[in-house]
Amino acid sequence: MTKDVIALTPKMPDTRSLIAGLSAGGPDLGLTSTGDGGVLQLCTRVGRPLVSVEAPLLIHIPGEAERLLGPDVSAPPPPYWWTETRASTSVPEAEALAESLCGRLTTLLGGTVWPRAAGTTRVVAIPQDQSADDAQEVVAPFAPTVPSVDVLTESTAVVISDRPILAFTTWLSDVLRTASATNRALHLVTPPHTRLTLPLRTALRGAPNRWVIQAPAGGFYDGLSGVPLAWQQGTFLPTGTTVVDAFTQQTEPTPERQLTVTFRTVHAPTDDLVLGRGLETAWRHLTGAAPVGWSTSEPVNLPWSPRQLTDLARDRSPASTHLVAIGAPDQPSIATLRITRTKAGVAQDIALTHGYTSATDVPLDAIEALASALVDEHGLVTMLTTLRAARADLTLTPRLEAPPLPLSFTLGARDVNAIGLTHARRPPVALRPRQLGTHAHPALHYLLSDGTDSGAWTALQDLTAHLKAAPGAG
Repeated sequence: MTKDVIALTPKMPDTRSLIAGLSAGGPDLGLTSTGDGGVLQLCTRVGRPLVSVEAPLLIHIPGEAERLLGPDVSAPPPPYWWTETRASTSVPEAEALAESLCGRLTTLLGGTVWPRAAGTTRVVAIPQDQSADDAQEVVAPFAPTVPSVDVLTESTAVVISDRPILAFTTWLSDVLRTASATNRALHLVTPPHTRLTLPLRTALRGAPNRWVIQAPAGGFYDGLSGVPLAWQQGTFLPTGTTVVDAFTQQTEPTPERQLTVTFRTVHAPTDDLVLGRGLETAWRHLTGAAPVGWSTSEPVNLPWSPRQLTDLARDRSPASTHLVAIGAPDQPSIATLRITRTKAGVAQDIALTHGYTSATDVPLDAIEALASALVDEHGLVTMLTTLRAARADLTLTPRLEAPPLPLSFTLGARDVNAIGLTHARRPPVALRPRQLGTHAHPALHYLLSDGTDSGAWTALQDLTAHLKAAPGAG
């Protein structure tokens, strides 16, 4: 199991301090880096991986360390530097080396080490008598630009972690991207107490990737579906269809809620187009404030700036761009944003989720006004809002949770025009859509439920089937 150790320092880890940290393993270790220099990897003389060190991130976002590492972490006030290390399973001494590396950084630069007990400054003796044949027995990097995973087979890359909260880090993003490029699945193996952040849950969506839970009593099960799993033929495969008891264990009904707004906007690719403004509009309607930060992964480290994220998307075009945005710590909120170039223009697919400690705190009355603003100002194509009973901190546990219930569905003016206003406004269900937009370019907003009616899914299915059946529907 990899061991993650993080140094949080008020000063930037410069070359001098990094050399001091890396010297904890002595002078005979090798050093490699990814193609973009984003990850350094410390290796033994025969190439056995020891510790990977991600490029330090300057964190401007208050509360980000607490969100991902827990309330007991004592991070410096922002801005501060986040340097993440990962000890390999290939050599027993690697964990001590990661701890000493981070301990030396904080000794020189101030700050703290997470976990708190991990920081040391001792010299770690690394055995150097392995032969080249021995080195072949351990898991090596499966691509020259990605640090090693815990287990690698022809079909699967396995990462084993015991972090309390597992996030969509730069390293995991690279592993997932490279696994996909080499036609491999990514399987994350964790104990039952581990929780996933929503961006990581979104990234794992769909086969063949899995979240694998190692049960304390033995055995494995899928953390998203609860089906039992076993390691067979170099991957984790289902061994039945009945979910395990640990996944369905009864818990007290929670008053906490998650409101999710999933929507798509499309704009013409003009020179003055600024992306992210539709997401900011949604944030302001639901919280009264803009997002506080954005990034390509977690931790979220950059202050919110639509112009900067637009510049990044332009640089990456025509490839798509995947981003994460975060809100203030006192109002849990997080979004994923995917920017793609399509025949219709520049599309932004957004999933924005807010957490509330009580159902009475959910701003249901703000949803229609939000839909109207997105129609009028941001080229809304579709919008679906759902409400579910789930953790207000927006993390996911490996247990059965109530499914989200749809609140409303909004159809933008372009699709209303293609379907036909008369057909679109008369679905074969008891729905009376509200007309948004202008008289010449109307959009429709369908109210489905107040978040307590499980029959709302049937109503949504009937509505979408009616819309797709229109003569002009694509």
